Amino acid sequence: MLEIQKKLSNSFYAMLALPATAVGFALSTQIAALSWILNKKFGLNIHEVSFVWLAGPLAGIFGQVIVGMISDNVWFLGGRRRPFIMMGGIVGALMFFALPEIGGIFETTGITSIILIASVIALLLDLSVNVKFNPARSIIADLTPEGKKRTTGYVWMQVISGTFGVLAYFLSMVFGNETLLLIAAIFVFVCSVGPILFIEEPKDLKADLEENAKTHTVLDIFKSIFPLYGFLVFGVFSLIFHFYQNELRVIHNPLLILSLAYTIIIGFWIIVQGRKAESDTNEFQKIMLAHTFTWIAFQSMFVMSGFFIDKQIVPNLDLSNVFANKFAEFLTSTIQSKDATIGNIVSLGFLILNAVGAVFPFVLSLIAKKIGRVRTYTAALAFSAIGYFYIAFLGKYEFNFYLGMFLTGIGWSAVISIVFSIMTERINQAKMGLFMGIFNLAVVLPQMMSQGVANIISETQNFQLLYILCGVFICFSVFFWFFVKEPRSTALESATPIKSGH
Repeated sequence: MLEIQKKLSNSFYAMLALPATAVGFALSTQIAALSWILNKKFGLNIHEVSFVWLAGPLAGIFGQVIVGMISDNVWFLGGRRRPFIMMGGIVGALMFFALPEIGGIFETTGITSIILIASVIALLLDLSVNVKFNPARSIIADLTPEGKKRTTGYVWMQVISGTFGVLAYFLSMVFGNETLLLIAAIFVFVCSVGPILFIEEPKDLKADLEENAKTHTVLDIFKSIFPLYGFLVFGVFSLIFHFYQNELRVIHNPLLILSLAYTIIIGFWIIVQGRKAESDTNEFQKIMLAHTFTWIAFQSMFVMSGFFIDKQIVPNLDLSNVFANKFAEFLTSTIQSKDATIGNIVSLGFLILNAVGAVFPFVLSLIAKKIGRVRTYTAALAFSAIGYFYIAFLGKYEFNFYLGMFLTGIGWSAVISIVFSIMTERINQAKMGLFMGIFNLAVVLPQMMSQGVANIISETQNFQLLYILCGVFICFSVFFWFFVKEPRSTALESATPIKSGH
C-alpha cells in the first residue's frame, strides 16, 4: 500500500479522484459535442437528438445496478472496483474514437440510418461510463471513513472532476468538437487505467455482518425503486414513442403528467411514513426522490441548451460582436461561423457552470460545517432554480445566459459532491456498490423524462419553456429536500458508523 494511501493525504485524494474525473470529462465532452455534431453535421432535429441521448439512461438502467451489485461481491484483477473502472475506461476510449467517424461508418456499412449508428455508439459509450460510474464513486467510500474524511474525498473528486470538465469546454472552443472527442479518448483511458493500478482496495469492508449476509434479488431491487415507477413507465414509453409518434402522440402528454403526478404523490406518502417511523431506509427514499427532479432539469439542459441558444439568443446577436466568438477567435485566430457561434456559446456557458462546480464544493463544505450538509445542499439547489428562471426570462441576451449558468453552477457543484456523502451514510457499507447503483437510477430514469420535455418544446416551438420547466423541477427537488434529515455525523465531524434501518 502506498504511504499516501495510509495517511489519506491530499495526494491520495487527488489520485483517488481521477477515475471519477474520467467519467466527468467523458460526460462534459458528450454535452459539448454530441448534440452539436448530430444537429449541425448530420442534420438531426431536437426530437431525434433527444432520442440518441436516451442511450445514456438506458445504459444506466442495465449497467449501474448490475455492476454495482457484482462489484460488491467479486474480487479479481486485484480489486472489486478496479476491473470495472479499467474496462469502462477502455471501451469509453474506443467509442470516443468512433463518434467522429459516424459518417464513415454510415458509408462503409451500408446502414441507412444515421440515428441507428449514432444510438449504438452512444449506447456503448454510455454503457462504458455507467460501468465505471458507480465503482469510481464507491471506491472513495470504501477507502474513507464516514463523516469529514469521506466528504473530503468527494469534495476532491468534484474539484478535480469539475476542473477537467472546464478544460473539456475550453478545448472544444480551441480545437473544435471533433478534436475534443479524440482528446477525450486518450484522457479517459489514462485516468481510468493509470491511477487505479496504484490504489490498494480493502478485501474486507467494515459492515454489519448480518446485513452483509443478505442477498438482494432483481425483485428486491425492483421493489426498492417504487418511487421511480412513474419515470420507468414513461421511459419505456419514450422508446416506443420514437417509432410510433403519430399513433401514440395523443397519450404522450397525459402519460407525462401522470408519471410526474405519481412521483409527487409517492413523495408525500414517503414523507408521512418518515414522520411515523424514522429509518435510514426512509431517508434514502426521500433523498432518491428529491434527486430525481434535480436530474430531469439538468439532463434537459444538457441535451437542449444548443437549441435554446440557436432560437432564443443567436437571432438577437451581431455575429461579429459575440463574446464567445471573440474568445474563440483569440484562442484560434479563426473567424467563427453561425454554427460555430452556437457551439461556442454552449461551450462557454458550460465552462462557467463547471468552473463554479469545481470551486464551490470547498465553499459549500465550509458552510456545511456551520449549518449542516442537507441545508447547504438545499440552499445550493435553490440557486440553480433562480438561474434557470433567470435564463428563461432574461436569457435571450448572451451575458445574461452566462450569469444564469453561473447561478445554476452553484447547485450543480452540490449535486455531484455533497449528495454522495449524505447518501452513503444511509446505507450498509458492504452493499455500497448495489445501493450506489440503485441511487443512480434516480439519475438515469429521470433523464429519460427529458424526452418528454423535448417533445413538448418541439410541439410548441417555445424554447423558453426549456428553462421554465427546469426551474419548476428544481423547485420540486428543493421542496422534498426540506424533509430530509441531517446525517447523524453532523457538521462533517463524526466517523461513527450508522446502522442500516431495514
